[in-house]
Amino acid sequence: MQCDIGLIGLAVMGQNLVLNMADHGFRVAVYNRTVSKVDEFLAGPAKGKSIVGAHDLKQFVAQLARPRRIMLMVKAGDPVDEFIDLLVPLLQPGDIVIDGGNSHFPDSQRRYEALKAKGLSFIGAGVSGGEEGARHGPSIMPGGDPAAWPAVKPIFQAIAARSDDGQPCCDWVGEGGAGHYVKMVHNGIEYGDMQLICEAYQLLREGLKIADLSAVFAEWNKGPLNSYLIEITAEILKKKESDGTLLVDKILDVAGQKGTGKWTGVDALDRGIPVTLIGEAVFARCLSALKKERTEVSKHYAPPSAHCTATSAQIAQALYASKLISYAQGFMLMKTASDENQWKLNFGSIAQMWRGGCIIRSQFLSKITQAFDKNKSLPNLLLDPFFIGEVSQCIPAWRTVVAQGIQAGIPLPCMSAGLAFFDGYRSEKLPANLLQAQRDFFGAHTYERVDQPRGKFFHTNWTGTGGDVSSSSYNA
Repeated sequence: MQCDIGLIGLAVMGQNLVLNMADHGFRVAVYNRTVSKVDEFLAGPAKGKSIVGAHDLKQFVAQLARPRRIMLMVKAGDPVDEFIDLLVPLLQPGDIVIDGGNSHFPDSQRRYEALKAKGLSFIGAGVSGGEEGARHGPSIMPGGDPAAWPAVKPIFQAIAARSDDGQPCCDWVGEGGAGHYVKMVHNGIEYGDMQLICEAYQLLREGLKIADLSAVFAEWNKGPLNSYLIEITAEILKKKESDGTLLVDKILDVAGQKGTGKWTGVDALDRGIPVTLIGEAVFARCLSALKKERTEVSKHYAPPSAHCTATSAQIAQALYASKLISYAQGFMLMKTASDENQWKLNFGSIAQMWRGGCIIRSQFLSKITQAFDKNKSLPNLLLDPFFIGEVSQCIPAWRTVVAQGIQAGIPLPCMSAGLAFFDGYRSEKLPANLLQAQRDFFGAHTYERVDQPRGKFFHTNWTGTGGDVSSSSYNA
C-alpha cells in the first residue's frame, strides 16, 4: 500500500507531525539524512503505526501515491534547497513539495517559481505550536501553489488544532511566499507578546514587590488576557528548585532569537509600516545579550529613588492595551504586503488559524476574526468598534503604568513604544511639518502645503542664497 504523504527530517517537530498524521489515519513514509534516525523512530515512537521508513530518497519517493506529497521539516536555508535539488529528478509533474520549516518568505517565493517552471507544485507552510502542537494539533499556515491545496487540505486540516467553535486552525493563505510571510508576522507578534509579558513581570516584581507572581498571572488568564503565553508564564513562575527557590531566578537574563522577529522588523522598514512594538521587542533581546556591558554600566549609575505605585490591575490593562497595539501593527503590515504582492490575504481567516495550536493563541483573536468578517476592507483594527472600546478603557491605566515605570527606572520598551504609536496614530496633526521644512532647508527636498491639493510640491529658498532648484520628491 502506498503512502498518503512523506516527511523528510525526523527531529522533534518532524517526528511529532508524523505521529499526528498516523493518528488521523494517514499512511506516512519517512526519511532522514542520518538514516539511523529512521530505524530508531520506527522501532520506537512509530512502532505499530501506519508509518514506513526509507533508507534513500529513491525508495522514499517510490513509496508515495500520486500526486506525491513530500513535506520537508529540515533547517531553513540551504538544507531546504539541497533536498529540493535531490528530489526534483525523482518527481513527476503535479507532485508537491511542502516546506514546513521557518523559511524566509522570499526563499519560498523563489522556490515556488522555480518548481512551477518544472511542472511541480510548492507549498510553504508555516507551522506553529512547538513540540506539543505538532503532536496534538498545530496551527498551519499554507501558501504557494493554489492548485496543490486540494491535495494537501484533507491532511493538514485533519492534524491541525481546533478553535473553540470546532474550526480547523489551518486554511489556505495565498500564493507564492504568502504562507511563510504570515508565519513570519505571527512570530513577530510572538516576540512582542513575550516582551510585554516580561515587562509586566518586572513591574510586578521589582516595582510592586509581589511575591506570588504565579497567582497574579493565573488570575489574569481568567480575563481578557487569557492566552497560552500568560498560561505558561503562570506555570513558569511557580516552578521551584529542590532548595525551594524559583527556577526562573537561576536562568541567565540573556535572550536568544532565531531571526523571524528580525525579519518582521526589516520587512516593516522596507514597506514603511511603523511596526514599532515588534521592533522594540527584537531590540530588547539584542540589549539582553549585552550582559557584560550592562553589568559594568550598572556600577556607574544609581537607580532612581522613585517607586512604581501602579496597581497590578493597572499593569494588566497596560499589558492588554499594548498587546492590542501589537496585533494592530502586525495586521497593518500583512495588509500592506497583501496589497503589494496581490496575495488577497483573508485576515479573518488568519486570526481564526491563530486561535488554537499556535504560540500566540489567545481569547481575543475571535474578536479580530469578527472585525474582519464585518468589514473585509477594515484599514486598521484600531478602527473597529470593539477595539476602540477596549483600548479606550485601558488608556488611563496604560499612561499611569508607563509613567510610573519610567520614574522607577524600569525599562518598558514595548509598552512605551505601543503607547507612543497609539498617540501618533490618533493624532490628526504631527510635527512632521517642521521635519519637512528642515529637509527642504538643507536638501531642497520640497514639501506639500495644507492649503494646496495633495501631490503638489513646493520649495522655499529659505536663506535667500540657496536658489530655487529643488530635488525630486520620493519616499524610500
